[in-house]
Formats: sequence, C-alpha cells, structure tokens
Amino acid sequence: MLTILGFAMIATFLVLIMMKKMSPIAALVLIPALFCVFVGKGAKLGDYVIEGVTSLAPTAAMLMFAIVYFGVMIDVGLFDPIVRGILKFCKADPMRIVVGTAILAAIVSLDGDGSTTFMITVSAMYPLYKRLKMSLVVMTGVAAMANGVMNTLPWGGPTARAATALKLDASDIFVPMIPALAVGLLAVFVLSYFLGLRERKRLGVLTLNEVLVEEKETETVLVGSAGSGSAAAKSPVTTGGSGSGTDAEDTEDDERFQALDPDRPTLRPKLYWFNALLTVGLLTAMIMEWLPIPVLFLLGAALALTVNFPHIPDQKARLAAHADNVLNVSGMVFAAAVFTGVLQGTGMVDHMAKWMVDVIPEGMGPHMALVTGVLSLPLTYFMSNDGFYFGVLPVLAEAGAAHGVTPLEMARASLVGQPLHMSSPLVPAVYVLVGMAKVEFGDHTKFVVKWAALTCLIILAAGMLFGII
Repeated sequence: MLTILGFAMIATFLVLIMMKKMSPIAALVLIPALFCVFVGKGAKLGDYVIEGVTSLAPTAAMLMFAIVYFGVMIDVGLFDPIVRGILKFCKADPMRIVVGTAILAAIVSLDGDGSTTFMITVSAMYPLYKRLKMSLVVMTGVAAMANGVMNTLPWGGPTARAATALKLDASDIFVPMIPALAVGLLAVFVLSYFLGLRERKRLGVLTLNEVLVEEKETETVLVGSAGSGSAAAKSPVTTGGSGSGTDAEDTEDDERFQALDPDRPTLRPKLYWFNALLTVGLLTAMIMEWLPIPVLFLLGAALALTVNFPHIPDQKARLAAHADNVLNVSGMVFAAAVFTGVLQGTGMVDHMAKWMVDVIPEGMGPHMALVTGVLSLPLTYFMSNDGFYFGVLPVLAEAGAAHGVTPLEMARASLVGQPLHMSSPLVPAVYVLVGMAKVEFGDHTKFVVKWAALTCLIILAAGMLFGII
C-alpha cells in the first residue's frame, strides 16, 4: 500500500506542476501533507516536516549565502571578462549560444556545486537568450544536463556516496568511468548543437555588432535577419519565448542585459584581483573541505560585502537587489523538505525501493550492473541521492554479488542517472536554475526529461561498450 501511495504522490506532484495547476511550492507542501493523512500518519506530519527541514537547513543556508556571494561578484564585475568572451564566441548565433551554454556549464561544474554552476551560467547567458527571443528552457535543459554529467566528479557527491555505501575507493569508481562520462558530455554538446540549429531555424540567422570604444562599451546592437534576408528592427527591449511580458518585466530584462555596462556604479575594478583570489580561495576550500560549504559561503558573502561595499547603505542595497532570488530559492528548498520528510518518514521511499528490487526477474541476476544503470534513472529522479546510494544501492549490490557482479561495476552503473537527477524536484539547485532563468519548473521538466534520459542511456551504453560496466 505504501508503495502505491508513494508512486501516486510523486505522479500527482509531477502532473499538477507540468499542467501548471499548482505552483511548485504549493505542490511540494500540500500534496505530501494530503498523502500523509491518507497513509494514516497525519498526526506525525509535524515531526516529518521538522526532520525534513532540519536535514535541508544547511542546504538552504548554503544557497542563500551563495546567491548573495555570486550576486555581489556579478555586481562588481568579476565575471564580465567571461561573459564578454562568450558573447564574442557566440556572435548572436543561436547554435553557438546553446553550445556555449553547455561548455560554460561544464567548465563551471568543475567546482562540484550545481548551484554555483547555474548561477554563473544563467547570469552570463540569460540576457542573450532574452534579447534574441531564444527558448529559455533550452538554456536550463542544456545547463542541467552538462552539470549532471560533471556531477559525477569525486567531489560532486554521487561518487563519494557510492564509495561510502559499498566501502570502495572513489578513484577506483570514477577513473575507469571517465571514457563513458566523456562520451556522455560529448553527447550533451552534440545535442546542444542540434538544439541550437533548431533555434537558428526558428529565429533566422542573426549577427551581433558590439560597439566598443576602448573601455566605453555602452550598448550592444542586435541586428536580426530572417532566412529570406529581411532585416528585423532593432529594439532596445524585447521579451523571450513565445509569451509577452509586462513593461516592468521588459525593463528589468533590459537592465539585466546591461550587466556589462562598464559605467555601472557597483563595479569595483580596483578590487578585481581581490575578488578573483577570494573566489578561487572559496572554491578551493570547498573542494578541500576545509569547512562546511554553508559556513564558507556565509563567511565569503560577509567578506565580499564588507570589502566591496564598506558603507552600510550600499550593503543593504546589494542585499535587497538579490533578496528576490534568495527568497524564491530558500522557500522552494524548505517546501521540498516537506516532500522528502513525508516520503522518508512514512516509509514510502523504503517500500518503493524494495518493490523495485523485488520485481527484477531472477534471470537478470548476472546483468545486475545493467539493471542498476537503468534503475538509476527513475530512482535518482524520484528520491534523493542519499536515499538511492545508501538505501537502494547496497541491496542491488548484494543481489549482484550473488551472481558474480563486482561492487565496482555496480557503483559505476549507479552513476549513470545523474544527468536526469539534476532536474529532479528533490534537487535544490534546480530551483536556482529555473528561478534565475524565470522558467516554470513544469516547462523545464517537460523539455529536459527525454533528453536527459537519452544522455543517461548513452553513458550506460558507452560504459558497457568499453567494458567498464
């Protein structure tokens, strides 16, 4: 019964947000609360929610201060050279822009943190997508898939969890998987190329002329020409996607496009190297695990604000400027805590995992690595990495061991689902992505699931072809 209710709860949530009948925050809170009553454990709802909130509180704190930190770094101009470099590469060609999005997301993902990756990627690419009326779900989908592949880095989380759960060395799991993961990343780049071609076909061929007078870059001129050769009128403000926005929204988007304005008052060119070294030091401390990540971002945000904006009114202004993102993301994380708290507290997730293991035919025993790779897609999407790697993987590995499948093979196969996992509603970082990109979570889900699943299967096939899995 708990198995059925667990799957029903997840299905109800996905259907309602994809049909836009409920907002993600409302669905994450109300649907599990309702199912908790159905299970007959409504009296313990408070305990489940508190447990969920307690477990995700460090993540919420990390996201809050990470948004402030990277928001300040964007304000002071730390990423301006990166943005200008990407703009020059892209040249307003939709195909190059989509490929550039995937490359940027993959590079930034080296720090092992999805939230950081999405904040930098969206901040760099969002204005260009908006100005050229490109599909924003293409941006979020490509960024999520590239980050998902790179999330398998030993310091990214899943590999370390698999190593811990099966008592293996993380390097023994990851290093042999590099060829298969490289194929997966290449698949993301190829997919980005074709998605970019589709956008180019939809929008026409575009060119970007940047007006540069030494350091006095004051505007970017976009000239669009359709395939027939007709020129599109230059407009200082445009809306993205197929929908129309309000004047206030358009003005805000136009202001965001001017993030490269060299005359903006928040720039701190004299502190550029301080900010660069601070950021490198912060990322190094994260990788080396000198302090918990929430503490690092808390200290980093406080130091960045104090040094770059020593006057209290300026600090308040910067905090206010990023308050919207902070509130949206932290609110979503705490709402997700209700969902995960009920799933785990009622025992639904345990029953779902046991059912999945039990339905595996006996004859598939010698192929348990393949089974684990396939199961990693839905299981890491519908449950947290902790739940999968510490709850399900040991059971699968034990079943595989009975048929001669080594724990290393099982651990490597368990990493296959990460490109899809990064778009799971249980991953806090995805709310940073869709929130900053102003994309509905349901729209992102409908777009990315099929492509992310294809990427996962390509990694699995490559792993089997290379004899890794």
